[in-house]
Amino acid sequence: MSQHERPPSARRDELLEQAYRYALAHGLAELSLRPLAAAVGSSPRVLLFLFGSKDQLIRALLGRARADELAALRAARAAGGGDDLAAAVRATWGWLVDPAHRPMLVLWVQAYARSLSEPDGPWAGFARQTVEDWLGLLGGIDGGTAGGTDAALGLTVLRGALLDLLATGDVERATAAVERYLSLIGSPAR
Repeated sequence: MSQHERPPSARRDELLEQAYRYALAHGLAELSLRPLAAAVGSSPRVLLFLFGSKDQLIRALLGRARADELAALRAARAAGGGDDLAAAVRATWGWLVDPAHRPMLVLWVQAYARSLSEPDGPWAGFARQTVEDWLGLLGGIDGGTAGGTDAALGLTVLRGALLDLLATGDVERATAAVERYLSLIGSPAR
């Protein structure tokens, strides 16, 4: 916790959840405190008091988004047969293509890009951490040692297909690309 950030409180947690829902609907790239505060039934002053600064609020929102993303990806991996890399990739892709997850994924892309272009701001380290998170989920299964090339290749295919899907909306083509990769590693579609 920074020197300006306040300790957790029930009101802070409540506003963080409401702000997270707002960010899912409106994005984080151009977050402005006045519209956010109005949408969550608060004021910019209260948000600044509870979070310390706009940057700290963004960091809290990124942490909240990361927690959601990791929980969802862990559940997808477990549902897909947790000890098989191909099954984990297929299950993760199944989760990624679900239209219900688009807002979270768009928020993820915004944060990832800002982390790369503003490495010293509130986005600092987000891109690197999310790569490590995803490698941690894919690594160590079916020969894909943590950070190993099998897990990295699976991650690269998933991320590339995800960006393609978000840009074009072409689920069929992006899914075909993921399935082609899986067939190359010996896991044909079921």
